[in-house]
Amino acid sequence: MTSISQNAIDILRENDRGTYTVPTKGLYPFQWNWDSCLTALGQRHFDENRAWTEIETLFEHQWPCGMVPHIVFHQKDDGYFPGPDIWATDRPVPTSGITQPAVAGFALKRLFDRAADPAQVAPRAAALLPKIAAWHRWFFATRDPKGEGLVAIIHPWESGRDNSIDWDIPFDRVPTDGIAPYTRRDTQHADPAHRPTKAQYDRYLWLVEHFRALQWDTARLHDASPFQVVDPGFNAILLRACADLADLAETLGRSDLAAENRAFAARGLAAMEGLWSPDHGQYLARDRVTGQLIDSASVGGLLAAFCAIPADRAAIIAETIDRHATRYRVASHPPQDPRFDAKRYWRGPVWLVVNYMIADGLARAGQADAAARITASSLDLIRENGFAEYYDPQSGEPLGGGRFTWTAAMVLEFLSMEG
Repeated sequence: MTSISQNAIDILRENDRGTYTVPTKGLYPFQWNWDSCLTALGQRHFDENRAWTEIETLFEHQWPCGMVPHIVFHQKDDGYFPGPDIWATDRPVPTSGITQPAVAGFALKRLFDRAADPAQVAPRAAALLPKIAAWHRWFFATRDPKGEGLVAIIHPWESGRDNSIDWDIPFDRVPTDGIAPYTRRDTQHADPAHRPTKAQYDRYLWLVEHFRALQWDTARLHDASPFQVVDPGFNAILLRACADLADLAETLGRSDLAAENRAFAARGLAAMEGLWSPDHGQYLARDRVTGQLIDSASVGGLLAAFCAIPADRAAIIAETIDRHATRYRVASHPPQDPRFDAKRYWRGPVWLVVNYMIADGLARAGQADAAARITASSLDLIRENGFAEYYDPQSGEPLGGGRFTWTAAMVLEFLSMEG
C-alpha cells in the first residue's frame, strides 16, 4: 500500500508546473503567495533545489514598491475569477494587487537551516534576503501609518482566511453597489454551501474595483479602504518572519537587515499585547477604523503563538485549544459560537497549514504536548480522509479542492515533526 508520505509527494509533483506549483487543478490554477512558501517546505523533503525555485519564482514578481502579490497569473486560465483582466495591475506578468501573509522569511530560514549543505544554498538565501526585507519594509511603511508596530489588512483575501467570522462587522462597511456584473468560478469546482456567500463576494469585488480605480497605488490603499483590520494571525506570521529573517541575515553577514527586522519584531511583539483577550484566552483582531477589538475568537488569535509571544500567553492558548477541541483540531472557529459553520471555508473547518504554524509556535514556546496533540490529530485526519483543501472538524469530511498542494506539503512536515 502506498504510504502517506508517498501520496503527499505524488500530489506535490502532480501540481508542479516546473518553476511554481498550483494549489490544485481547476479551482486554483495559478501561483499563490503563501501557498508557495509553505509548499516549498514540503518540497524540500524530496527535492531541495525545487523548493528554493518555488520561492525564487514568487519573488521574481515582487513589485518595485516591495509588495509581493497574492496571485501570479503565469498563464491564461478562465477557470478562476477574478482573473488578471479584473485586477488590471499592469505588470509584465499579470498579478493581483493585494498581498498575503508574509510567511516567506520563516520559510527561507527553515529551508536554510535544514539544507543538506547550507554553504551550497547560502548564495540563494543571500539573494532572497533583501527582497524579503523589502517586503517587510513595505508592510510597515504602508500598512502601519501611525507606527504602532502592527500592520492592517485592507481586504479579507489578504489574511488568507477569506470569509472568517472575524471580518463580518468591519466588512459590513464595504458597499455592494456599483460593481460590474460577474460570474464566479469557485462554485463550479466546489459546493457553494462550503464557499463564501454572494454578499461576501460582492464586497470582495467592490474593494478590488475601488483599489483599481486608485491605480493600485499601494501607498494610498490603506487609508482609502473602509476595511482595515489588525489580524493577530497575520501579524504573528509577519513578526515571526522578521525575527527569522534577522537571524538568517546575521548568519549571512547582513547586519543591516538583521537590525532592521529585529526592530520590527520587537515593536510588533510589544504591540501584540493590545490584542490579548483574557476572557477568550487568546488574541483578537482589532478594527482599526473603530479602534475596537472584534469579539470573534477565531483560529487567527491562536495562530499568534507562531511568533514569540510570552510563555504564559502560549500556555493559555494551549488550554484554549483543548477547551474548544473538536474531534479533529484545530477548528477555524470554536463550535461553541453560534456563528460556527463546520463546512463553510474559514468559519469552522480545519486547515493543516494553520495547524502546522500553531504547532510549531507552541513547541517553540515549551508547549510540546499541545503541539504533539495537534500533529497527531492532523495526521489522523489525513490518514482517514485524504488530502483535501480543508475539513469538517467534527466529522473529518474532506471539503473544497482535492489533492491539495499545501496539505500534502504540511503532511511531510508533520511526519518529520512526529518522527
